[in-house]
Amino acid sequence: MSKGELPLIPTTVIGSHPQPDWLIDRDALAHRAPPRIRAYEIWRPAPEHLTEAGDDATMLAIRDMEATGIDIITDGEMRRESYSNHFSNALDGIDPETPGAALTRTGRPDVVPLVNGPISRREPVEVEAAEFLLAHTDRVTKVTVPGAFTMSQQSQNDHYPSRRELGMAMADALREEIIDLFAAGIDIVQIDEPYMQSFVDDAREYAIEAINRSVEGVDGTTILHTCFGYGHFIKDKTAGGYPFLAELAATNVDQIAIEAAQPQLDLSVLDDFDRHTIVLGVLDLGDPVPETPEVVAARIRAALEHIPAERLIVAPDCGMKYLPRDVARAKLDALVAGAAIVRQQLT
Repeated sequence: MSKGELPLIPTTVIGSHPQPDWLIDRDALAHRAPPRIRAYEIWRPAPEHLTEAGDDATMLAIRDMEATGIDIITDGEMRRESYSNHFSNALDGIDPETPGAALTRTGRPDVVPLVNGPISRREPVEVEAAEFLLAHTDRVTKVTVPGAFTMSQQSQNDHYPSRRELGMAMADALREEIIDLFAAGIDIVQIDEPYMQSFVDDAREYAIEAINRSVEGVDGTTILHTCFGYGHFIKDKTAGGYPFLAELAATNVDQIAIEAAQPQLDLSVLDDFDRHTIVLGVLDLGDPVPETPEVVAARIRAALEHIPAERLIVAPDCGMKYLPRDVARAKLDALVAGAAIVRQQLT
């Protein structure tokens, strides 16, 4: 199978892969909220060795995904302290010295970027890492970027008249990044927007507008990922389903990625999407016990009652950053095997 050719019901990851303990202090990472400002203190190598260490860790992530048979791979986000802070803190308009404050999605105060000037992107942020990924795999590639709505919620706004206007400025900077990632040769770009499920009133005001502005004029396959948070931190996700999901049918992205395994999602919500491909979470990352292929296959078959196989991709619920590496690999093994079971039954 050549690059670009994907099987029926392809497999992918959402974004992150477990970082080695020689790269990052995993215990410190696990006992704090995901960083919103830069957290240089959690890296183990000295600053002058971080690039080489990031290369080596990225190679491990690529080979793990290839070895398990994942069809669409990322670089594992090995060079990032969190899914969002690497990009957001690289923007002009963010105070490099003074942090701000905002509430987390669970309502707790958090240290966040302080916006004290006009937001702009002075140079590409993730393109160099994307080029490394492209140089070291022949699989279909995906790069993740934080969404403009989520970044605007993870900031203290001391410059723009409204949070919506901040979100639009971030969408413009994000669109520039997405265009450069496709120009570099990346096959798919995923926009991560988890905060829509926690700040629903604000999401109804400007989230769809910000998403669509981020992909306006973009030539390439785009994904919108939303979730309830990492399973490592959020243990119970079964109460009530998504408060802001059906609205995403109005987005101009090509695919919608949602978690469904840990929340035990009522998959009839997929009936609202008749033009988007769905990237469905079928691995519960709140459970340290790897699924069996049969469990994964059953979750896939349940989805096929609501969406045709031609518009279904399967994945973990969310990023695998907080899992032990052996558990992550075992879960990905089950993902690939479960998809193969269903694929064989269909064909």
